[in-house]
Amino acid sequence: MVHPSSCLPSLLLVTLASFLLRSEASCRKGCDLALGAYYVSPQDNLTYISSLFNLEYVDLGPYNPEVTNLNSIGTGSRVHVFFRCDCIDGDFLGHNFSYVVLGGDSYEKISENVYANLTTAASLTQFNSYPMNNVPEGKTINVTVNCSCGDSSVSKNYGLFETYPLRPEDNLWSLAEAYGFSGREDLLQAYNPGINFSAGMGIAFIPTKDPSGGYRALSSSAGISSGAIAGISVAGVTILICTIYLYIYCQRRMKAKKDSLLSSTLEVSMYGPGMTAPREDGNSIFVGITVDKSVEFTYEELARATDDFSLAYKIGSGGFGIVYYAELRGEKAAIKKMDMQATNEFLAELKVLTNVHHLNLVRLIGYCTEVSLFLVYEFIDNGNLSEHLRGLGRDPLAWVTRVQVALDSARGLEYIHEHTVPVYIHRDIKSANILLDKKFRAKVADFGLAKLTEVGSSSQTRLVGTFGYMPPEYAQYGDISPKVDVYAFGVVLFELISAKDAIVKTGGSLTESKGLIALFEGALSKSDPKEDLKELVDPRLGQDYPIDSVLAMALLAKSCTRENPQLRPTMRQVVVTLMTLSSATEDWDMGTFYENQALTGLMSGR
Repeated sequence: MVHPSSCLPSLLLVTLASFLLRSEASCRKGCDLALGAYYVSPQDNLTYISSLFNLEYVDLGPYNPEVTNLNSIGTGSRVHVFFRCDCIDGDFLGHNFSYVVLGGDSYEKISENVYANLTTAASLTQFNSYPMNNVPEGKTINVTVNCSCGDSSVSKNYGLFETYPLRPEDNLWSLAEAYGFSGREDLLQAYNPGINFSAGMGIAFIPTKDPSGGYRALSSSAGISSGAIAGISVAGVTILICTIYLYIYCQRRMKAKKDSLLSSTLEVSMYGPGMTAPREDGNSIFVGITVDKSVEFTYEELARATDDFSLAYKIGSGGFGIVYYAELRGEKAAIKKMDMQATNEFLAELKVLTNVHHLNLVRLIGYCTEVSLFLVYEFIDNGNLSEHLRGLGRDPLAWVTRVQVALDSARGLEYIHEHTVPVYIHRDIKSANILLDKKFRAKVADFGLAKLTEVGSSSQTRLVGTFGYMPPEYAQYGDISPKVDVYAFGVVLFELISAKDAIVKTGGSLTESKGLIALFEGALSKSDPKEDLKELVDPRLGQDYPIDSVLAMALLAKSCTRENPQLRPTMRQVVVTLMTLSSATEDWDMGTFYENQALTGLMSGR
């Protein structure tokens, strides 16, 4: 066993060497904003790119005024991402991002293909404990992107810089022209001493404008020069690697011992992790439950905001309780009062929405466990999609709005499938669980049945969900994978076209019914399905829709609802398809649409 004290001699030597480096050049503080130049690869989209940098894709708009349509970003184009530039350990300026390793990933692939050379394989090796060629799938690693806050010895006029990965076609003069410094190439070189702009690789720091269109002046005592950063990065590689490995090794040994001691005394009650038995006074269902990033409300506060849960405040009901409108602490809210037997659903939704945050997922404000179970959400003005499609006191949606609703919902699902830690499966996607805000942008809601991904395994719990949206492998065998949500989303796409229920009543008898999927299969099986498809389009649309656009959505829905889950697209592929569909105009050009390689497989049925 290695005692922590045995690490001290080595650490002291490393610390002394690091101190000598810091005495030559170190940072005191960072700055609130830095940019990064991200070059788009094939099939990248803004949802994916923004998730890499912990951003919402719509927030990228002000930093990318040249992008006229956020839903359509061309391969090879440059997207400016933004982040805070921190002084890391007093040594250098940068920002640490987290990335969940996917199958087949290596440090080289992550640096080049995922983060578009804004970091390097050497940096990933340096700041992570996993070997370069053996990075475990599903593990979270640190991704460090260097940045600059300016250099007063060069100029006090520039305080906002972009981290730019040099490309083979670049040189000092082309970059000076691209960033508005023609004739002032010496300024760029001064900010990047020793950097060869024609090398085709490496990082340069370039002064850039903020969203207002002007240059930010250098704030006093912010950061250090980019040259110093480069010097530290090059000179300190060996020392930093030794420091990181020694530190992590010692810390892990200490943590393992501490965890072992803690686990021997930790008790988990029958009510689930983090929860204890009910209080005898009956005032609280759970004791000791604490949830990060969510507000804990009192029962008195919720009752007062709803006039003691008066029916006048009721705005809806679901499988697990009644929803009330309220105004809490200056914000409009929806309070879900859940049935006592819905403990598992309460905990599932609480767990998901306190860890997952996205523009297209409903936001959880807080919770209450006094007297009953309560979840408090942001209030969504325009109700759910089902109400609009069925005409339940809501106006019909224009076709262009339906396409946008599909795209928004797909983005929310893509996020929980591919960009969260852990990854979740919703398991109850349907039009009633897609909410529309005042601008008719969609948010996925109701995560009471959400489950951690266990791809290829069968469900260990009862079969849950809504009939008509369940894929055959789940309904028959309980097999769970993200493709369960893809299938249900395909049914929602058919709903958006037809405004029909997932199960359609047929014939004169109320007992005769047919699935919406089967209804569309008949039309799509024709050599020219457009005429038959028109018979299925929501009559409230009249003639105000491009039939080619409807056909494209129907083909995507057919792809999502294939019987074999392996043949269904991923939600990321669905997002890419819908982005192309959304960007189409009334003068629909299906030739251009089908030329898009990202869509060819989906549309052809392969």
